[in-house]
Amino acid sequence: MGRCGLCNTSSPHISRELGVCLNCIRNKPEDALPIAMQAHARSRKAFGLPESPPKDPHGARCGLCVNECSIPETGLGYCGLRTNSGGKIKGVSAAEGKLSWYHDPLPTNCVGDWVCPGGTGAGYPRYAYRDGPETGYKNLAVFFHACSFNCLFCQNWQFKNETLKPGTTPVQSLVSAVDDRTSCICYFGGDPVPQLPFSIRASRLAIRENSERILRICWETNGSMNRGLLDEILKISLNSGGCIKFDLKAWNENLHIALTGSTNRRTLENFSLAGEKIGLRPVPPLLVANTLLVPGYIDEAEIRNIARFIASVHPDIPYSMLAFYPHFYMSDMPLTKRHAAERYVGIAHEEGLRNVRLGNLHLFV
Repeated sequence: MGRCGLCNTSSPHISRELGVCLNCIRNKPEDALPIAMQAHARSRKAFGLPESPPKDPHGARCGLCVNECSIPETGLGYCGLRTNSGGKIKGVSAAEGKLSWYHDPLPTNCVGDWVCPGGTGAGYPRYAYRDGPETGYKNLAVFFHACSFNCLFCQNWQFKNETLKPGTTPVQSLVSAVDDRTSCICYFGGDPVPQLPFSIRASRLAIRENSERILRICWETNGSMNRGLLDEILKISLNSGGCIKFDLKAWNENLHIALTGSTNRRTLENFSLAGEKIGLRPVPPLLVANTLLVPGYIDEAEIRNIARFIASVHPDIPYSMLAFYPHFYMSDMPLTKRHAAERYVGIAHEEGLRNVRLGNLHLFV
């Protein structure tokens, strides 16, 4: 049972760590966001990460993502992967990264499995090995050990234990993990954004070494990258038969900041830009969206606005709403109610979306 530090309301749908309710976040953001940001500071300090994106006027600038860090001498960027050494940014690069990977038999439980070639055979024979699920093939699942956001509900928060550990992995080591039964590579995490130069180089090398066969490249991301990097990954996914899976965490900017520590402006801009490419390859879909249904915070208004936005980009963009499981700094929150989620599906259809589904069905109550 959490209590809002502003209106004093208590409810199981108010996170104890976040300390503010949805109503106050929306209607009193000037008072609510400072409380929420204290929770973000605590959660990051616990892992030795910067409490906020550094903005040293004399620092080394990193423009990879929406945080646009200006890192002080010997300091760390927000993602924890880069430091300023003598005025130059050092750390991960296109040649080496902080990551791990595993092979996942297809069809697998990824965000896009219900519309992608690996799960359905969409795009066969150009982009899929089978006219149906690619049984017998596998996905190379690449998990990055850093993120450009700080979601208090993070379902994969354990990556934070790896971010600051010494050691990196050469790009060729990942490329060598692609064997003749690997039909797709999916980058996730954490998030690929802080290490997009690495994943772009790995993808190009892997495609070059497997140029005579199908090898799809996908990214699952919060969408906070700079425009140039977005263009690069769109080109790779478009040509290979892969997709870009955007995690649209919230619509209201203040709520997005409260939950993730960051604005969603860049994410929404990038989603719209990516949507301009949909007509170049309708099948399999280039762009997929999903939202985690966090009880008490992602409500009907959020889903209606997100769905309306997606439909304005293109009504055929697949949209998946995922059941929430209590994790990280929101471990006191309840599971998502099935009846509420089913109502949200109807709302998304009302707003013009044609391809909507619920994911993680086993977690609904």
